[in-house]
Amino acid sequence: MTIKAVIGKNFGDEGKGLAVSWFAQQARENGGNCLVIRHNGGAQAGHTVEKKGNARFVFHQLSAGSGDGSDTLWSETFLPDLFKLGDEYSQLEAVYGRRAVILADPRCRCTCIDDILLNMAIEQKRGAMRHGSCGMGINECMQRSETAPLYLGRVREMTAAELFRELREIRKNYLPVRMKALGLTFDNAGEAGELLRDDNVLINAAERMCRNAELTELFEPGMLTAYEDIIFEGAQGLLLDAEYTEFAPHLTNSRTGSVNPVQFCKRYFPGQRAELVYITRTYVTRHGNGPLPYSGSLDPKKYGITDKTNIPNDWQGTLRFAPHGTTEEFLRPLLMDTENAEDIPHTVSLMLTHIDETEGMLCRYRENIPVGEFTDELEERGIFGRIYLSASRFGC
Repeated sequence: MTIKAVIGKNFGDEGKGLAVSWFAQQARENGGNCLVIRHNGGAQAGHTVEKKGNARFVFHQLSAGSGDGSDTLWSETFLPDLFKLGDEYSQLEAVYGRRAVILADPRCRCTCIDDILLNMAIEQKRGAMRHGSCGMGINECMQRSETAPLYLGRVREMTAAELFRELREIRKNYLPVRMKALGLTFDNAGEAGELLRDDNVLINAAERMCRNAELTELFEPGMLTAYEDIIFEGAQGLLLDAEYTEFAPHLTNSRTGSVNPVQFCKRYFPGQRAELVYITRTYVTRHGNGPLPYSGSLDPKKYGITDKTNIPNDWQGTLRFAPHGTTEEFLRPLLMDTENAEDIPHTVSLMLTHIDETEGMLCRYRENIPVGEFTDELEERGIFGRIYLSASRFGC
C-alpha cells in the first residue's frame, strides 16, 4: 500500500489539484485502486485539473482524482455541503463520462444554508476588515456543530420534510444566539437577513440536501481493504491553519496540514509509512484579506502569470502575488507541520509547481534563483526524501 498526503505549503492555490490528479493517474497506470480522502474544509476548495483533450475542471467536494477513476472518501473531519453537491456530480459525469463514487463517514458535519447566510452577513458587516472568507459557511458550520450538529448519517435517514423541521428547529433555537454573538440583526444583515427569515429557503435546501445525500455511500472501515493507493487531499494551505497564529485572525477554522491524515493513519493504517508531500508554486499567492509577506515584490505581468480559478470576486477580492522569503522562511511552516507526524512512519517530499510560468526560476525576495540551484540547496539539508518538479499544468 502507498499512502500520500498532499499538503499546501502556503496560503492555498499551490497546485494540490494537479498533484492529486497526477498521483491518482500514476496509481491507475500501475494497476492499483486509488482512494482519495478529503479531510478538511468543504465546498470552499477549488482544485483545478486540466487534462489533454478534456475540459478544465475545478473540484470542490469531489476529489481531484475523480476524473482519473479514483473514489472519494469524506472523512469524519470533512464538512460537506450537500446542497451544492449535485451540480458538481453532474458536471463530472458530463466532462469525464463517469459517475463519482463518494464514500462518506456518517459523522461528517454538514454545512447548511443558514451557515452560509451567516458567513455572508458577517463578512459584509466587517467591510474593509473582512477575514477573507470564501463565504461558504465553513467556520459557521464548525461553530454550530458544537451545540447543534447536523450529521450526514442522520441526514441520509431523513425525508425532506423531516430535514426541513430539523433546519427550522436550528433556526429557531440556535440562530438568535449566534446572531447576537456576531452583532447581527435581521435588519443589518442585508439580503441575508431576509433569507434567514424565509421558510422557503429551508424547504428548498432540505429537498436538495436529501436528494444529493443519496449520491453518497456510508463509509465502513472494511471498505479500505479494496484500495492499494491512498491519497489525502488537503484544502487551503499551512499558513491558513487554525493553529498557525502568525496570520490570525485571517485563518480557516480547519487543520490544513498533516494533523488529520496522521490521525486517520494511526486509526486505520497503523505501522504503514506515509509520504507527506508539501506543494508550492515557484511563487506565493493569497486570495482574500490578510498579511502576505513581501507582497508587491513580484509583478505577475513580468512572467505573464494568469489564474483562471481565482478570479476577482466580492468575497476575496483579487488574487495577490509575492515571492518566497529566505530558505529558512520557506521551510519553517513545513518543518513545524512535520512535528505532527512524529507518531507515524513517514517521509517528507516537496513538489514545486508552475515552474514554466517563471522561466525555471524560484521567485525569492531580492533575488530569484534557478530551481535547480534551490533544489540542490534543499538536498544538502537532507529534509526531503524526494522533490517533484512540475513545469506543466498536466502533471510532473
